[in-house]
Amino acid sequence: MKALHLIYPNQSQAPLIMGIINITPDSFSDGSQYNSLKGAIERAENMVAAGADILDIGGESTRPGAKDVCFEEEIERVIPIIQAITQFKKPISIDTSKPEVMQAAVAAGAQMINDVRALQEPKALKMAAKLQVPVCLMHMQGAPRSMQNTPNYNNVTLEVIQFLKTRITQCEKAGINKQLISIDPGFGFGKTLAHNLTLLKELDKLTELDVPILAGLSRKSMLGEITGKKVNERLSSSLAVALFAMQKGAKIVRVHDVAETHDVRQVYLALKALE
Repeated sequence: MKALHLIYPNQSQAPLIMGIINITPDSFSDGSQYNSLKGAIERAENMVAAGADILDIGGESTRPGAKDVCFEEEIERVIPIIQAITQFKKPISIDTSKPEVMQAAVAAGAQMINDVRALQEPKALKMAAKLQVPVCLMHMQGAPRSMQNTPNYNNVTLEVIQFLKTRITQCEKAGINKQLISIDPGFGFGKTLAHNLTLLKELDKLTELDVPILAGLSRKSMLGEITGKKVNERLSSSLAVALFAMQKGAKIVRVHDVAETHDVRQVYLALKALE
């Protein structure tokens, strides 16, 4: 199921919903909640029933201050889950920056690579080119452990676009067809609240790169800063930004709350049909 049209929508199709399944003990939102095989399978089954189009599996937290995980441990965490949830017949994305994990995950049944480091880790680009599956390239200023220390931009949207444009070019040079590439501006990754809001407001400018845009805003700290709500109390604000991202051109929304986001998408499509 590696064909592009089975994962990425074209401009006439509905935005896709990517359900988040973190197999980690220290994820910012659902750490340790689904890091058992049974729990993760139930989570995946519920997400598919609720309308998820893609299941995104992650074995290492990228929140500020999270501990590094070696590739062996990451593989040990994610591979049994990937193998188990192939039964649901939905595309599976592996959220990783490690080439060893990419290779093992695709061999186990994953059909997409979602990399917060945009294939910049040693040998990651070469591995992605070898695997020839869709990839999502994310922008991040700095490294996950320290990215929120002193984020600084002259023009955040322009700098994100320039970075992603360069990464797309590097991917193409490495042998990855542009049709296999999507981009993520990296909300919350080395960005202040003001940076995040500017990026969201100007998200449609990223369409100039002519690849699908993935927006990952669900339950993020920026929403807590705006509303004052704790991480598990950010459903309403998560839905608000998901809708705004769709209106601004996002073709994939990465979320924790699939059923509710599915309803938001239905409203969006109903309004879109009137245009």
